[in-house]
Amino acid sequence: MASTPTAGEHHNASPQQRVIVNDDPALDKAHEHKHIHLHHDANAEKGRDDEVVYSKGTTNEKSTIPHQDHQDHDLARSKHAEIAKDSAGVTDFEKAESASEETDPQTHTFSNFYRKYRLFFHLFIWLVFTGWWIAGLVVHGIHDSTGSRTGWLKAFLFWLAITLRIIFFHVPITIVTKPMHFIWRNTGVRFASLIPEKLKIPLSAIFVIAVLLIGGFASPESQDNTRDNRAVSLFGLAVIIFVLWGTSKNRKAIKWHTVIVGMFIQFVIALFVLRSTAGYDIFAFISELARSLLGFAGMFNPLDIPKLGWFLVSVLPAIIFFVALVQLLYYNGVLQWFIGKFAVFFFWSLRVSGAEAVVAAASPFIGQGESAMLIKPFVAHLTQAELHQVMCSGFATIAGSVLLAYISLGVNAQALISSCVMSIPASLAMSKLRYPETEETLTTGRVVIPDDDEHRAANSLHAFANGAWLGLKIAGMILATLLCILALLGLANGLLTWWGRYLNINDPPLTIELIVGYICYPIAFLLGVPRTGDLLKVGQLIGTKLIANEFVAYTALQTDPAYADLSPRSRLIATYALCGFANIGSLGTQIGVLSQIAPGRSGDVSRLAVSALVAGALSTFTSANIAGLLIQDQAAYLSPLPASG
Repeated sequence: MASTPTAGEHHNASPQQRVIVNDDPALDKAHEHKHIHLHHDANAEKGRDDEVVYSKGTTNEKSTIPHQDHQDHDLARSKHAEIAKDSAGVTDFEKAESASEETDPQTHTFSNFYRKYRLFFHLFIWLVFTGWWIAGLVVHGIHDSTGSRTGWLKAFLFWLAITLRIIFFHVPITIVTKPMHFIWRNTGVRFASLIPEKLKIPLSAIFVIAVLLIGGFASPESQDNTRDNRAVSLFGLAVIIFVLWGTSKNRKAIKWHTVIVGMFIQFVIALFVLRSTAGYDIFAFISELARSLLGFAGMFNPLDIPKLGWFLVSVLPAIIFFVALVQLLYYNGVLQWFIGKFAVFFFWSLRVSGAEAVVAAASPFIGQGESAMLIKPFVAHLTQAELHQVMCSGFATIAGSVLLAYISLGVNAQALISSCVMSIPASLAMSKLRYPETEETLTTGRVVIPDDDEHRAANSLHAFANGAWLGLKIAGMILATLLCILALLGLANGLLTWWGRYLNINDPPLTIELIVGYICYPIAFLLGVPRTGDLLKVGQLIGTKLIANEFVAYTALQTDPAYADLSPRSRLIATYALCGFANIGSLGTQIGVLSQIAPGRSGDVSRLAVSALVAGALSTFTSANIAGLLIQDQAAYLSPLPASG
């Protein structure tokens, strides 16, 4: 007896598991049929078993993200950039990919040889410098050619820096940082945990105030550096902090840890430079190196024209040479390494974001516009407070490119260099006091200096040439700006003098300098300038710096006979007070650079620029206050230093 067919035999099986059989007659196998496809041949009906080959180049859509090779190099990156930009000439991604896979025409023989035997190269360099250091100790002992008893320290620090850099090429730095973190967690952190949270900030403030009082007033008086003048400098420092607190964007959000620690670090740096023999000698050595570097830029001229003192051939070549040297150091990673160490310290000690720490640490070395380029990928995502801090750091200090120009004018190099370093923590503290952080930052907890592959040079020679061209543009901008500002000030002074004669304002004549001198008279007083007739003159210099720029002010300080009789204390305080980019002209520079990097933030930049300008200027003034509080032998910082051997 034939078995009754089941539903599964009459119906097509469903591709899904555990599906109830459908009784629809349309699914019955008996109802299936085939028809002939007239447009198919026999092979098409049969199908094929061989490997299918697909065509290429059938799409016009290409990826803008290049293939990432694990051995990517500068040549490949440049070709990727060309591929991404050439939207009209490339239709197949395969063609673009084949272009990126072209071989590098250079053999890189030396690079490969150095990479293979890097350890021996570094060992040879270390032995050379170690032999140099030991030979110097044998020949000179603890003295140097100038007779300084700390001469050995300069050579030792130089040797130590090279030794540590070579060691950390091969050994991770964590072998040093981990023990340091362990010691800190078991000493400083445990001690701080014993203090109630509510008392930490007040006790810290009391400690810093005590250090300021002891450091400022314990030393004996000298010349016009009386305790009365020091007290005025300390009072002026308190007034600046109070003004920023009173005008703060959000007083409840102020992180007093950043303010207190920033002021403390600024004071410790000044104490080391202005009161210790080692600090004086080290900064004297650095300033002598800067003057020597300035001399190298004038060696190109066989007629010794730079000795004539002409601005065009004595100052501008130094700027061009220094900018080219900075670009060379940046290409080889030296500057990033140095800036990174500074940034990590301030990031850890002041509890600021990584982007803020990088810009603050870089501003004294590469300038206000270039320092912002270091964090180019993050600028569009910075908070309001971070944007304020980035601009404040640029306004609070000067760049290395113009540092040599001021030294060539005769301004004391030690004062300029120490002021630049002191302005790093000062700008962080003053900016966070004026505009505290109220948002979540993108770079919290990390310090990152991204590589700029777009503008990366092909080699060291290319980087140096690019730096020379950039230096020429900077020097030309300085020259043109200086000429225009001086001419404009001359025109304004001529009109004011003519107008003042009708009011019998003849001695002294009515000028821009006279007006801003009276406006900035209180600032000069709060900085601790002696009240012996120098207040108006220093006020005029400060006003000139704020309205024109610091170059015009330094030129007047060094060359104008009206300021020749300034006392050593007044001249030194003015040197510190003028050492910053906080002027009206720099507003355009900051707004232009940041708006170009992040066009979507141009409105925020414009709104914050004036506030950052004021905070940056006050940051520079705090360095002048502390210098007036600590300096003893002012004449030593104004007389030429002997050449070091």
